Amino acid sequence: MFKFLFDSDTWQEIYGGIRKNKVRTIITILGVLWGIFLLVVLLGAARGMENNFKTVFGDFATNSLAVWTETTDTPFKGFQKGRRIQLKSKDIEVLKEEYKGELQYIAPRCQTSSTITNGFKYGEFQVSGDYPVLDKVQKKNLIYGRFLNENDVKNKTKVVVIEENIYKQLFEKNEDPINQYLIINNVNYKVVGVYKSGNIDFDDDAAYIPFTTFQQVYNRGNSIDWMLVTVYEGIDINQFEKDIQLTLKNLHKVHPKDNKAIGGVNLAKEIGRVTGFLTGMQFLTWFVGIATLIAGVFAIGNILLITVKERTKEIGIRRALGATPREIRQQVILESIFLTTIAGMLGIVFGGLVLFIMDSTLGTGPDPSLLNPTVNIPIILIAFAILIILGTTIGLIPAYMATLIKPIEALREE
Repeated sequence: MFKFLFDSDTWQEIYGGIRKNKVRTIITILGVLWGIFLLVVLLGAARGMENNFKTVFGDFATNSLAVWTETTDTPFKGFQKGRRIQLKSKDIEVLKEEYKGELQYIAPRCQTSSTITNGFKYGEFQVSGDYPVLDKVQKKNLIYGRFLNENDVKNKTKVVVIEENIYKQLFEKNEDPINQYLIINNVNYKVVGVYKSGNIDFDDDAAYIPFTTFQQVYNRGNSIDWMLVTVYEGIDINQFEKDIQLTLKNLHKVHPKDNKAIGGVNLAKEIGRVTGFLTGMQFLTWFVGIATLIAGVFAIGNILLITVKERTKEIGIRRALGATPREIRQQVILESIFLTTIAGMLGIVFGGLVLFIMDSTLGTGPDPSLLNPTVNIPIILIAFAILIILGTTIGLIPAYMATLIKPIEALREE
């Protein structure tokens, strides 16, 4: 076989056959090329979407809940519907005690809108009272300084961590904001950190101050606006969401079937939906890509069958001159492998170029839709190997038909 592979006469015959049917050969190659090209592009696009998804949710603990209160929808224990529920600090303590084996982090939060001033520059921004644990639930990408710490909360210090956009609006370009003072609600706060907001953030352009400082300055007492909750790995977050809502309903005398009094967002559920979509897209990509590959390879088989029919007299002459059925079969199979290999290599190259263009256009800017759309080399090699195997297999059919040609009958054909 290897001796036959490196025989110049074999390749001259293959080249001659291809040259005689240029249009047919090009169409055949395009069929296979399109299959692997489509597979590479779709896989790369799916990977780009997955990378973008991971970046969007990368700052969040994926087993997290956001919980807040609204108004009741059902009368209960003498209370009329439409009653506004208000979370309290004691609710946090009850939840910590009741779910200490499941609850990993809980971050109570208070928020308001205030004017923040730096000299002659000012703007209206969200001010949030928080605990340092927030950085564990929703990691902050710090550009300058640090986040809030326990001493800030304990001592009710007047320090603030601001978002990058606030920094850009209130400070000069490249100015160091650390240890400078901002005025929030007529109170001076020392800047201790600047962070870059993520793609998904509950706090757009927010300034963080210690929770205890917020309570004191804004006279909020023990009231809490909402909370972020994270459970330990292995805990059923969906069941935990139901349990924690039921506990809060009991604490605030809300009907157990009232679905409006306690609101929230189950981040794990939202992530699961996107993950399911990505899994389905990857399955569809492989299905469409392989189906297209098979269709292209069958096209090669059909073309070779036609070629064998057209070369009946030539094959008969070769048989009469002593060519064995094995040699005839090897030549046809080799032609099939050659066409498949050329088509596969071109498809991979063109697919890579398209992914490069997609990365340059859709993967740049502040809000990319595809991030680093690439395909792993092992996956490319597997797809290429499948293509070669299919090309070899489909080449067996015309090869077998070629060996059935009898020299005498072939020479009689006009």
